[in-house]
Amino acid sequence: MDINSSELVEKIREYAMSAEKKTRFEHSVRVAQTAEYMCGIYGVDKTKGYVAGLAHDICKDLPDEEQLFLAEKDGLPISDAERNFPSLLHGRAAAVKLRDDFGVTDDEILEAVARHTLGACNLCPLAKIVYVADKIEPGRPQSTDSYRQKLFEMNLDKMTLAVLEENIEYLLSKGKKPAPESYAFEESLLGAGLGAV
Repeated sequence: MDINSSELVEKIREYAMSAEKKTRFEHSVRVAQTAEYMCGIYGVDKTKGYVAGLAHDICKDLPDEEQLFLAEKDGLPISDAERNFPSLLHGRAAAVKLRDDFGVTDDEILEAVARHTLGACNLCPLAKIVYVADKIEPGRPQSTDSYRQKLFEMNLDKMTLAVLEENIEYLLSKGKKPAPESYAFEESLLGAGLGAV
């Protein structure tokens, strides 16, 4: 189905509203709006940003076994971290649901939704935007207008790295171990020539 179709966007919005807790749905709308805005800054299709942001958490409130069942349908291996904490699979599950139930075939949207939790090496620009938007939407406690403005003055890779490293530091401060995928994501960003403007 055409992602520029208002009918598709409305179907995803209605599903998200019914499948997510109220606070999570409100978060998803803010992520969609933030991603759409960021797409305008970084030269990415705004509709794709909005759709991916709106859909990114549609499976987060499903039972663990259902998230695992859906995620396995993408044909990729399930990591030890994901098997031990199936909630890490909610992005991959959501991408499968978007593809199978909503007819979304756009690879960038599916990657952005699937990889918004842990990140991954060599993500497309849209996936980096949705990863960041999820962490910095205005409902997040640290996300003041000045905080976001400072980030938006960076290039996309620098901004993504800054938010990723902040997230890793936060997990470590809570005594949690960041997933190997997040460290691989960090290495790929560091290797992307971050000296460039």
